[in-house]
Amino acid sequence: MTDIWTPLATDTLQLPHRLAMAPMTRSRAKPDGTPGDLAALYYTQRAGMGLLITEGTQPSDDGQGYLATPGIYTDAHVAGWRKVTDAVHDAGGRLFLQLMHVGRRAHPDNTPHHRQPVAPSAIAPGDDMFTMTGMQPVPEPRALTPAEVEQTVADFAHAARRAIEAGADGVEIHGANGYLVHQFLAPNANHRTDQYGGSMENRARFAIEVVRAVADAIGPERTAIRLSPGVPTGGIAEGTDNDDLYRYLATAFGTMGLAYLHLLFVRGEDPLLGDLRGLFRGTLVLNRPGRQREQIGADVAAGLADIEALGMMALANPDLTARLKTGAPLNAARPALFYAGGGAEGYTDYPTLDAA
Repeated sequence: MTDIWTPLATDTLQLPHRLAMAPMTRSRAKPDGTPGDLAALYYTQRAGMGLLITEGTQPSDDGQGYLATPGIYTDAHVAGWRKVTDAVHDAGGRLFLQLMHVGRRAHPDNTPHHRQPVAPSAIAPGDDMFTMTGMQPVPEPRALTPAEVEQTVADFAHAARRAIEAGADGVEIHGANGYLVHQFLAPNANHRTDQYGGSMENRARFAIEVVRAVADAIGPERTAIRLSPGVPTGGIAEGTDNDDLYRYLATAFGTMGLAYLHLLFVRGEDPLLGDLRGLFRGTLVLNRPGRQREQIGADVAAGLADIEALGMMALANPDLTARLKTGAPLNAARPALFYAGGGAEGYTDYPTLDAA
């Protein structure tokens, strides 16, 4: 039986164990989208997780939705991320940079060009969003034209090339949590009548085109994608009637030789998880929000995942693997500081066992 401390060796990943740090937005980038001055320290502190998946990083001006999130499409972005990747590699870690286009989950006040958000269809998510002037309703987006959909696919590929230029080991396409790729998948967010809407195959087309374009740009062995079946975030409403779309995607992605498929799964022991595990022929990373300490390792041991991704625990415990191995107590996370300011508090000041 495989346990979480069994090393993993694939064509892409050589990892000392089966844990990974899940992607978590921290809103500490500089105004131009360059990673903040403490980003290299933050990620390096957590290099013991083996595989680090970065915060969501926009592939274009249109891709930004929140304040102070990083980008990976300019020379300054590349230089900033190079500091992070070099530091992580020096510490023995591996880093996949998550490409996140938020689509309709944006406010013009938070973007470089201050334009209306874009999405598959002109349907607002019904959310409020924090801006420099406080909470504001997210406005109705503008539906992408077919030519703009093609350009957005190209933007993902360009950002992936720039991520590899910056030293990343690969990229993870954010196809989850109600962002642009997920918006194309969900029937209540996608009312298109062209080749990107309607049927299951059409709604899956954008995700598959993005993955193919990125894989063509940097190699499938450096390409991954995150999906979240049924996660009701950002106005997404998916019932079990959309499960076949995820089976379709898992089958398609399983033929591409990707680095991994990352599932954010919130439906307990729903049989869909086992189906996706069987259909995707490759490394599967599983993130279960709210996973308790005593549950860590259960999915790897059961054969449901090759890697378990941990979020809040890794955020609050730079030396999480050491604490898990020794049974040491865990630091408590400080949610009020998850996105606050640009300094060390709540970011790089969580103590290690040695410091304590």
